[in-house]
Amino acid sequence: GNEAKFELFREVEIVHGRVAMLAMLGQIVTRAGIHFPGSFEGVAYADIPPGLKAFEVMPTGLTADIFATMAFLQCFMRNIEGTGNEFAGDYRNGWIDFGWDTFSDEEKLKKRAIELNNGRAAQMGILGLIVHENLGSNMPIIGQL
Repeated sequence: GNEAKFELFREVEIVHGRVAMLAMLGQIVTRAGIHFPGSFEGVAYADIPPGLKAFEVMPTGLTADIFATMAFLQCFMRNIEGTGNEFAGDYRNGWIDFGWDTFSDEEKLKKRAIELNNGRAAQMGILGLIVHENLGSNMPIIGQL
């Protein structure tokens, strides 16, 4: 049971790290003034602020779309038989191939360690942004949240 439990915890850590990396990228991009064009249910994407304050402004339909997409990916795009599944968090499904199979075992291990460490850093980074957003502090570079 310990090996299976470790693999589950490692998979969860990798997935949370990937989500945190996307969240940090979203913070950087939106704070740089880059937004999708157009609007959703009458609310322009440019009017949606970064961070948790977005949930106060986002239309209910957009929030539902986000959570429905997350649920779909979590339920149906994992552990597809015959693809990926080489290690915990390997969700390759044959759709996009970035040449993973061409890397040596040593290179694969190095890239997995880099992803794990970047994910850990991103989790701490996004947590820090959330804390500062709720404190209402003025941060250098990022500015007032």
